[in-house]
Amino acid sequence: MEFYRTTYFVQKRVARITLNWPEKNNALDDQMVSELIQAFVQTQRDTQVHAVILRAEGDSFCSGVDPSHLQRISKYDFSQNLQDSTNLMKLFQQIYTLRKPVIALVQGTALAGGCGLATVCDFVIAARETAKFGYTEAQIGFIPAIVLIFLVRRIGEGRARELALQGNIINAEEAFELGLISQAVPAIELEKIGAQLANDLITNNSGTSMGLIKELLARVHGMATSDALEYASHLNALTRMTDDCKKGIEAFLNSKPFNW
Repeated sequence: MEFYRTTYFVQKRVARITLNWPEKNNALDDQMVSELIQAFVQTQRDTQVHAVILRAEGDSFCSGVDPSHLQRISKYDFSQNLQDSTNLMKLFQQIYTLRKPVIALVQGTALAGGCGLATVCDFVIAARETAKFGYTEAQIGFIPAIVLIFLVRRIGEGRARELALQGNIINAEEAFELGLISQAVPAIELEKIGAQLANDLITNNSGTSMGLIKELLARVHGMATSDALEYASHLNALTRMTDDCKKGIEAFLNSKPFNW
């Protein structure tokens, strides 16, 4: 698949997926969603990739659904709308369950589906001066249906209700206070801090362990306590048998530094 809305490259075990439609504020349409899905498929398959940075060119991270695409879907029948909605769901679920940490770097606006795109990432680092976040769907008679599932997990139902029902736009500092983002940093340092976090993750931590942690978090939510504990116990036992765990324990017992 050729990329027209995005770019993809790997450097030092980190894949950088870039939204590259700045003239449209990196808005989402069927082409953008399809390219992002394919890019994240590549990151999962590439054994050289240990972490992912999701970033954007231009002044905005992602302004939501492209107006021309909104016009098209307003004329879709239920089957067409369901297919389009399912593709977005697949993208969000793919990022959320990817067995590698995903870091979003947000400058400018991240609204509606664009805010959802950041929400499903493991870490969100935002430019303090410019980043804006909002689930504004209700303002046009729509709902943030898919992302709301993930938003509740990230910040809790009470705060998710407020953001979704009010549809107001908040800045980076407010987003940090809500727990929506991981850090609010000077815009000039956004790329550097994102790269440093990616490097710290892949240097200090086992890739296998991080992947299993993400699997555990994705699966246990909503399980009965007894079922969640049983699943966690089995995963705990299996993890002890991995090569990474054996190497890590050996290094720890021998007081040897270990770079993953």
